[in-house]
Amino acid sequence: MHCQPHIKALVYKCLNIKQLCLLCGEPAGQPYPLCVTCECELPWLEEQCLRCALPLPLQDLLCVQCSRRSPAFEQVVAPWHYGFPIDTLISRFKHQSQWPLGHLLAQQLGMALQHRYAEGLAQPNRLLPVPLARGRLRQRGFNQAGMIAQWLSAQLGIPCDAQLLQRPHDTPAQQTLGAKARQRNLQRAFSLKAGAQVQGLHLAVVDDVLTTGATAQALASLLLKAGARRVDVYCLARTPKPEQG
Repeated sequence: MHCQPHIKALVYKCLNIKQLCLLCGEPAGQPYPLCVTCECELPWLEEQCLRCALPLPLQDLLCVQCSRRSPAFEQVVAPWHYGFPIDTLISRFKHQSQWPLGHLLAQQLGMALQHRYAEGLAQPNRLLPVPLARGRLRQRGFNQAGMIAQWLSAQLGIPCDAQLLQRPHDTPAQQTLGAKARQRNLQRAFSLKAGAQVQGLHLAVVDDVLTTGATAQALASLLLKAGARRVDVYCLARTPKPEQG
């Protein structure tokens, strides 16, 4: 069953008929539907861990967890920390099917990546969206990570392979679990499609939000064991630690 919507048709009306800010409704005055005032007020992620993008009080540092044990992934790129109004926008995209908001956020992530590439960040060979289990995909009707990856692919000119990562088993939703439970929940949750060839490739896993990093760690470990050279993580937002929220 193909549950992914035809996203170009879904976002055309909002993005091409009237270029209004999708947050406040005023004229955007920019090439994308976001006015300067609303853009400046977004919770941009500045000081962060050099590896996992955890919000930190100072720049150019590693968080305690990454200092103690390097994660399997090389670099996380996230434009925002998971605060208002980004948390609301992502929720409306993810749970209320408001695809124009998702497209806007993906476009901003793409712009952030283009800036990082210009500064020297290595560009991956493929984009790989975090997969949903079949049951959850049927229930929701679309995979938000898959839509973000498709939009990024078109913007950045990087191929997207939405089938390489598989999630054959339904597991409890990650947001309902604590950090240790998340890790147990993801044991053997993912696999690669039959015949997948990733030897020597630089890959980027795409998701909406990075919380504990358990999903990113599980997928990066799987890809590295299969022969990938490097795995990065691209997401819209990074959550702080619970005591930081």
